[in-house]
Amino acid sequence: MQFGKLPSVAGLIPADFSLPESKWHFDAPPIRSRVYAGGTTWNIPAWVGSTYPEKTPRRLFPEAYGRSFGTIEFNATHYRIYSEAKMKAWADATPEGFRFCPKFPQIISHFRRFKNCEGPTDDFISGLLALGNRLGPSFIQLPPHFAPKHANALWMYLENWPRELPVSIEFRHPDWFLGEQPHWSRLAELGVGAVISDTAGRRDALHMQVTASHVLVRFGGYEGHEIDAHRLEQWGSWINAFEARGGESFYLLVHERDSIHTPATCVAFANRLNQGKREDCVVPSRENKLTKKQIGLF
Repeated sequence: MQFGKLPSVAGLIPADFSLPESKWHFDAPPIRSRVYAGGTTWNIPAWVGSTYPEKTPRRLFPEAYGRSFGTIEFNATHYRIYSEAKMKAWADATPEGFRFCPKFPQIISHFRRFKNCEGPTDDFISGLLALGNRLGPSFIQLPPHFAPKHANALWMYLENWPRELPVSIEFRHPDWFLGEQPHWSRLAELGVGAVISDTAGRRDALHMQVTASHVLVRFGGYEGHEIDAHRLEQWGSWINAFEARGGESFYLLVHERDSIHTPATCVAFANRLNQGKREDCVVPSRENKLTKKQIGLF
């Protein structure tokens, strides 16, 4: 994730990275949220022998990943709309309780900019439905130059999006974050979430506008730097306030350089959920040690 990612955090201190005050656009009875943590890809050969069992072949990476993490930011769908059969096969490779967070196809968001894209949208929805109960919130990543003045087509598109399929929007143009703007309330009216980007740069994207009962946080990590520990601790505590407002699901989608440190970041996050007492967030250190037999190596 290059958006807001600094090449170095040398000289920065944790005190500079506190969460801003949350701005709540929905309120429901308190509930125990479902909490998920995961990365952006399962194709990491360096995890074999640590996160994945020894000698795990690439064809079984989806299964090994699904047993080590609770979710994935599924970027593959941004570049290609996959068949229902392929999406179902990926879903079947993961255990009960796992959730995919698919990124919208770029043909919809970037190339056609939400106009004349009924065909791609129908095909994408068919793939989402094929994920069955493994489907989490999808998200639309807007192009960096897509400003509020371009938003009419986006609103028309969202008005027609099926309400039963949860979706969030990631804004990138700085104008979306200026002052009090009506688009946050409009998202809430549609039940659409607002992706929160937590990186060392572009702190304006840490907007803390909570517009739906699902929250996606794209977390830009710095390989275990002390500011990461500080930020993860804050998110672990923030979930208590989210639950008190009726928040149903929270997704920490971890971005690390080459994804090598992603498992450790997810473990650090889980250890900060109620001071490590919460056991429902699936990460590599929990009771999910894998064997070759468990992931179909025999």
